[in-house]
Amino acid sequence: MGNKISAIVLAAGMGTRMKSGLVKVMHPVAGVPMIQWPVAAAFASDVERCVLVVGHQQEKVRELFAGRGEVSFALQSEQLGTGHAVRCAMTELDPGADTVLILCGDTPLLEAQSIAGMLKAHRETKACITVMTAALANPFGYGRIVKDATGKVTAITEEKDATEKERLIDEVNAGVYCIDRAFLEKAIATIKNDNAQGEYYLTDVVRQAAQQGLACLSYKVADPREISGVNDRAQMAEAARVLRGRINRELMLSGVTMIDPEAVYIDRGVRIGRDSVVYPGATIEGNTVIGERCVIGQGSLIQNCSIADDVVVKAGSVLEDSKVGPEAAIGPMAHLRAGTELSAHVKIGNFVETKKAFMGEGSKASHLTYLGDATIGRDVNIGCGTITCNYDGVKKHKTVIEDGVFVGSDVQLVAPVTVGRNSLIAAGTTVTKDVPADSLAIARSPQVNKEGYMLRKK
Repeated sequence: MGNKISAIVLAAGMGTRMKSGLVKVMHPVAGVPMIQWPVAAAFASDVERCVLVVGHQQEKVRELFAGRGEVSFALQSEQLGTGHAVRCAMTELDPGADTVLILCGDTPLLEAQSIAGMLKAHRETKACITVMTAALANPFGYGRIVKDATGKVTAITEEKDATEKERLIDEVNAGVYCIDRAFLEKAIATIKNDNAQGEYYLTDVVRQAAQQGLACLSYKVADPREISGVNDRAQMAEAARVLRGRINRELMLSGVTMIDPEAVYIDRGVRIGRDSVVYPGATIEGNTVIGERCVIGQGSLIQNCSIADDVVVKAGSVLEDSKVGPEAAIGPMAHLRAGTELSAHVKIGNFVETKKAFMGEGSKASHLTYLGDATIGRDVNIGCGTITCNYDGVKKHKTVIEDGVFVGSDVQLVAPVTVGRNSLIAAGTTVTKDVPADSLAIARSPQVNKEGYMLRKK
């Protein structure tokens, strides 16, 4: 037997127990659609090609894996059981593969090392079929592994078809198989649907192999959680909890401190540098990369951001699709919207919102400010209550503030407008035209004091 392996991943069902308009395998689990977990595990265990069996909302699954030449698709237009699904996929297998790995698209907890261990055992024992199994204290609902006196698998009996004696068996089917391709091609064409469900069970190929005297062996995983399928929202939440635990553990072992890892929510693929600290309630999602020695404060939300070394993100801040330079400080309660780019040593304080804003090195906006569609130079001070008035009701316009400008409190900059370098904008000013460099801009109504007014009013 050679070593070339193709995988079939079963992903055609709608998943009615999810009570959703979205096909089950596309529901996100720890940051990625559920089906990405078993597919990634397969490729990480020496599989060279995956065939995804699609049905309901097939276009969504196809789009997810578009452009990946090592992934192909087989359509199961009617969901007539796991055996029928595999039959639909056989023509899409790599012609050179002599071993077929079969997985379910709703098992996100299955680890690559377990698949690799099963494949290794399959090769070494020269088995016709190797079935992944687990021992469960409560095996209800799972297919039972029936063995002979020598320990070889003779059948897998589904719950509804099992006898009372078979239901006492605690070793259950994980729904993961490694099968000799030549045998599978013949067996899958002859399976019947004479069972309680009226479906074509993939498990029937095990019975066929045993009847022909071919070796059918089991490979038991140590952690039974790995085989857990997701059928409803509660099971999906539990799977996500386990996956986040794995993600957090890996990050902590790489040098990241988590004050309470069970209260930190980090997506698959997020990268965090060593000596960074993540506080409880933080959520870090998407393609986020965080540098070394950063502090991610309590309750912060970071999505698809690039954060350099030595950055402090204080409690309650929200960062989306933004780039943050080294030694910047953000928050508390700041909001960096998409397109924000902060240079080194920038300070964004409490209740400051930015959108498509660039801030040069050393600039700061410490409180209660909105900066949208703005380019701000180096060493600029943005006073409390400053607003870039970027929207005229039809189009967005840009504000440019050059190096060294001091903007006083309660200033409105009506875009499009440019403030020249080293200028001073007086507090309370509404800037409606460009300010030359080295200038003072002031636009206020004159103050009038009427002495004795209140005494006369009384």
